[in-house]
Amino acid sequence: MSEPSKAVLMQTNKLCKTFSNGGVQQHVLKNLDLTLYKGDFTVIMGSSGSGKSTLLYAISGMDKPTLGEILFEGQDITGLSNDQLAVFRRKHCGFVFQQIHLLDTMSVLDNVLSSAYLVQKDRKAAVNRAKQLLTEVGLDASKWMKFPAQLSGGEAQRAGIVRALINTPTALFADEPTGALNSAAGASILGVLTEMNSRGQSIILVTHDLKTALRGNRILYLRDGVMVGELQLSSYSGADGPERQEQVRAFLADLGW
Repeated sequence: MSEPSKAVLMQTNKLCKTFSNGGVQQHVLKNLDLTLYKGDFTVIMGSSGSGKSTLLYAISGMDKPTLGEILFEGQDITGLSNDQLAVFRRKHCGFVFQQIHLLDTMSVLDNVLSSAYLVQKDRKAAVNRAKQLLTEVGLDASKWMKFPAQLSGGEAQRAGIVRALINTPTALFADEPTGALNSAAGASILGVLTEMNSRGQSIILVTHDLKTALRGNRILYLRDGVMVGELQLSSYSGADGPERQEQVRAFLADLGW
């Protein structure tokens, strides 16, 4: 279990998600009880079809569960309308996906600001924050007015992370954020996420990749929609690399990964 001193970010109570495929009911999440904590870098793992992405979409308000309750900072979001969920996501959630989804016809800076202007009324402050974040993730000013197609995959994902962070989200949700990148670009993106977490940003990340999982201080393992394992680690520093990797490998091996 996580340290009792940590503040609760969200809880699920008896969370269920069922899909119907040709009249056949597929139960993806099954009575899932889960507590996530502020400031954690939580990694959700599991084999393909285990329900990890479905869980991520449910707790972030991107999809509605079939049954159960999701409390986000004490607020029950399961009863919100689609419009209310859209407002909730803009205020509380940042998203980073495997496919970056930047708008091709807009510059990097405008992509970021298009999200900022949905929430922030002070446009000058939004521009200043965008430039500050772009600099912090390693995109210098020469990249800001380029279009996404003119960037490398790693550079575009950095811009995607800035877009996710621009409105200071309560939680950053990431679904295989390095899945489409080469190893060097992927490691760079993980470095950005680790740095943001060290500053207090709560991160919930879905992955099947061991190197990505090492960045978490809490690893949860799903099997057939049920949470079957949990591993607590110290915050990632890089100094404990071999020992940390062996600990995570052993945890995953015990679960049949």
